[in-house]
Amino acid sequence: MTRSWPVAGVLFGVLWVFVHGPPLTLQSLVGSLLVGLAVGFPMAYLFRRLYGDTVDLRRSIRGVPYTILYLLTFIREAVVASLDVTYRVLAPSGPVEPEVILIPLRVQTDLGVTTIANSITMTPGSLTLDYDPDENALYVHVIDGSDPKDIVDPIRAWENYALVIFDEELSPDDPAPDFAVYPPDRTHPALERAAPGIENEAETEAEPPTEEATGGDHDGR
Repeated sequence: MTRSWPVAGVLFGVLWVFVHGPPLTLQSLVGSLLVGLAVGFPMAYLFRRLYGDTVDLRRSIRGVPYTILYLLTFIREAVVASLDVTYRVLAPSGPVEPEVILIPLRVQTDLGVTTIANSITMTPGSLTLDYDPDENALYVHVIDGSDPKDIVDPIRAWENYALVIFDEELSPDDPAPDFAVYPPDRTHPALERAAPGIENEAETEAEPPTEEATGGDHDGR
């Protein structure tokens, strides 16, 4: 066991190398890592109250390979989704069938849920609308929901890795809950916030305007 904030500082340093994207030379990589550590350690110490007091290094090291797999899977899905969205934008007849999918999760920790939700939002063509704590489920809006299973499968792959990375109570061997396409009545608060006025517009269209009874054009008014 060790204090968690130094671990967070090291992770920030490693993450900075990927964000900065230095040339693939030993000198550049080491220099970028040192810069990340120089910034990461003070920031982690400053915000140490946000982390747990201790962290089990043995469990953390066990999750490293799964973290790499998570990143590789996410990058692949982001590239594929980017090409797909580009095609839909450029193709005059590109199919667009927006849908909202309710996806119950097996991850339960705040960090695990946040990681999955952010990964969905960072993937082109999909957006996390809301999180239901009672159902432990995400409402996900997608640009094309004609085949919801194709949307859910990559998310389940991320979740399998996240279950190990964050040392969750459940494991990848536990069955994933069934997802559901959200009913089209658009009554969920997340949908109302995402597209305000949809319901009001629908009601306006459904109810034709009524004219005040004036008795006609020759009633003397």
